[in-house]
Amino acid sequence: MMELLSPAGSPEAVIAAVQNGADAVYLGLGDFNARRGAHNFTPEEFEKAVRYCHLRNCRVYVTLNTLVNDREMTAAVAAARLASEKGADAILVQDLGLAQAIRLAVPDIPLHASTQMSIHNLAGAEAAAQMGMTRVVLARELSLDEIRFISKHARVETEVFVHGALCFCHSGQCYFSAMIGRRSGNRGMCAQPCRMQYSLGGRMDDYPLSLKDNCLADRLQELEEAGVACVKIEGRMKRPEYTGIVTGVYAKVLKEKRKPTPEEMGLLERVFSRQGFTQGYLNGDKKDMHGIRAEADENLDRLYADTRKAYCDGEVRRVPIHFYTLVEKGEKAKAIAFDDDGNRAVAFGPVPERAKRQGVTAGYIVEQMYKTGGTPFTVVENQAKADEGLFLPAAEINELRRKLVSELSEKRMTPPARKSNPMPPEPENMLHTGEPAAIFQVSTEEQLAPELAELKPGYLYAPALLMAERFDRVMPFLTNDTIPVAVLPRVITDDETEEIYSALEKLSRYGVREALVGNIGHVALAKQAGMGVRGDFGLNAFNSRTLDVLRTAGLLSATASFELRLSQIRDMKKPLDTEMIIYGRLPVMVSDQCVIRQSAGKCNCQVPAQLSDRTGSVFPVVKEYGCRNVIYNAHKLYLADKRSELLSAGLWGMRLLFTTESARESTEVAKAYLGLNDYQPNMLTRGLYYRGVE
Repeated sequence: MMELLSPAGSPEAVIAAVQNGADAVYLGLGDFNARRGAHNFTPEEFEKAVRYCHLRNCRVYVTLNTLVNDREMTAAVAAARLASEKGADAILVQDLGLAQAIRLAVPDIPLHASTQMSIHNLAGAEAAAQMGMTRVVLARELSLDEIRFISKHARVETEVFVHGALCFCHSGQCYFSAMIGRRSGNRGMCAQPCRMQYSLGGRMDDYPLSLKDNCLADRLQELEEAGVACVKIEGRMKRPEYTGIVTGVYAKVLKEKRKPTPEEMGLLERVFSRQGFTQGYLNGDKKDMHGIRAEADENLDRLYADTRKAYCDGEVRRVPIHFYTLVEKGEKAKAIAFDDDGNRAVAFGPVPERAKRQGVTAGYIVEQMYKTGGTPFTVVENQAKADEGLFLPAAEINELRRKLVSELSEKRMTPPARKSNPMPPEPENMLHTGEPAAIFQVSTEEQLAPELAELKPGYLYAPALLMAERFDRVMPFLTNDTIPVAVLPRVITDDETEEIYSALEKLSRYGVREALVGNIGHVALAKQAGMGVRGDFGLNAFNSRTLDVLRTAGLLSATASFELRLSQIRDMKKPLDTEMIIYGRLPVMVSDQCVIRQSAGKCNCQVPAQLSDRTGSVFPVVKEYGCRNVIYNAHKLYLADKRSELLSAGLWGMRLLFTTESARESTEVAKAYLGLNDYQPNMLTRGLYYRGVE
C-alpha cells in the first residue's frame, strides 16, 4: 500500500499525525528547511519525536530542503549528521551541493529529492537517482499520465502531493518573495506574494496568482495503480488539529481502498480550503483553478477540541507483537516477544513453586499476557506452556509482560548504527583570471538585430525553438565569431521533449554546439543531442559545492544564483566556470497557469500581460514554452557602473538578459555595459547582489 506522509510542524502535530494513521511524518530540524516559520524541532524534541514514531511503526523524514550558502554548509551537514544519528529515516534536500556533502558525511541515510528540485520529467528523476536519491517528490503541476510515466520507468520511488496549498510557481523556481522583500522561498522564508491582490486589466480586487488547494482524496487508488510510492499532505504551518483531521480522512480512504464519503469531503473543506478544492493539474485541465481563503468557520472550535482530545488521550496506534511463555518445573519462568520488524525480547521470572491448590494454567498465562492496554502494542499471537501443579503469582506474569514490552519498545526506538565521516573538503578553486566573456541573452526575434551582433559578444543565448526557426537572424552574430548557445525552457515535460530535441538536432546541423539548461532533467536531453551543457540560474547554484556537482556532471559553466550577494559570489570556490546575470528583468515566477489568458479573456500569446501591485509596481507577464507564463520583475537589474566590483568576483562570464526590451534598447544597454555610451534605462534595481536574502 502507498505510504501516507503527513506534516508535523510541532511535537503535538507528530502525535496528531501518528494517532490518526500516518505511515510517516516530515518535520524541520533547525533552520535549513522550507518552512522556517513553523515550529522547527530542537535536537531534544527531534529525538523524542523519532522515538515516539518508531515505537509506533511510523517513519520520520527530515526536511533540509533549502539553499545553503558556503558559510552555512558545515552547520547544515551537522543537522544531517544529527538526524542520521538519532534515527531519521530519510532527509529531503533541494540544494545539490548540500546533497553531495551529506552523501559523503553520512552515507547511510537515504536522501529524497524535494519538490524544490523542480523534477517534472523522467530524466529529472533519473538525474536525481544518479546523485544518490532514493525518492523524488514530483512537481505538483504534473498530470496523472505524466506521473504514471515517470513512476513506471524511474529507478527511484516517486512521491506526490495530494492535499494542501498549491504554489502559483513551479517549486524551486520562485524568486518573487525574494525580489520584492528579501524573503526567499528557496530559503524557507516565502512571504506568499501569490496570495496578494494585483491589478490585472484594471481590477485591483483580483487575486490572479492565488490557487485553490489541491485535494486528491478520491484519486488515491489511481495514483497507487500509477506506481506512486508515497502520497503527501501539505501543511506544516497549520495547527496540529488540522494535521489530525486530514490525516485521519486520508488514512481511512487508503486503508479501506475506497473514495471519501460526502461527509469526509465536507470535513476536509471545513478545516481549510480556498473556495473549495481543485484537481486541475492531475486532470490536465488548468483553467478555473483560482480561489482565495474564505472566512474561517466559527464552529471549528468544538471540532478541534474533540480531535485534540482523541489523539492526546488515547493510544490508537498499535503495533502487532507475538508472545510465547514457558513455565517449567525447576526452571525460571521465561517469556519471549517479537514484532514483525525483527526485534526480539526475552524476560525471566522466578522459579515456579509447587501449587498448594490449583496450579497455573497455560490459558491463564495467555489471558494475563494479552493485557497490553495503554501501550502501543496489540498481541496478535499468544502461546503459553505450563507444567501441571506449578504456581506462579499473577504479579510475576504481569512483570514478565512489562519487561517484554519495555525491552521491545527500547529496541524499536534505538536508532540504527550508521557511518559518520568527517566534513568533506571544499572543492578546488579554479578562478577565471581573464576578461569575463560578454554574454547577450535575447528572448525575441526582434532582439536578434544586426546592431546587437555588431557589438561582437562572446556568446549569444537565445531560445532553442526561436533559434531553430529563425537561424538566419543568428548568422550575423556568427560572422562576428559569437558562440551561439541554445536556451532550453525551464520546464519540459516528457511529452514535450521530442519537440525540444528535434530543435536541438536541427541546431546541431547548423553548427550550434552548446545549450543552456536550468533543470537537472534537461542535461541528458542536451547531451543526447550532442550539445555541451551550460547551467542556468534555475539550477540554483548557491554555494561552491553545487558548482562542483555541476562540474562532475560534465557542465561547461554554471550561473550563480541571483539570490546571492555579490560578495558571496566573489568568495565562492569556483571549480567550474561561473557566470553572473548583471542586467535585465529577472524572472520571478514560471507557471503552468496562463495569466495572459486571464487578462485578455482568451488566448492571446502575442500580447504580454501586466500585473500591478498596490505600490504601483508593474510586473510584465510573457508567454513561455508549453503555454506557460513567466512573470518578470518590475525593475531592471543594472550594474554597468559596478564594473570594477564585478571584475573582482572571479567570473568567467557576465550576462545581459534582454526580455521585454526593444531591439534598440537592447543595443543601447549593451553599449553602456561595453563603455560605448552612458545610456541608462529607467526603473532600475541592484537586485539582491547587495541586499541578499533571509
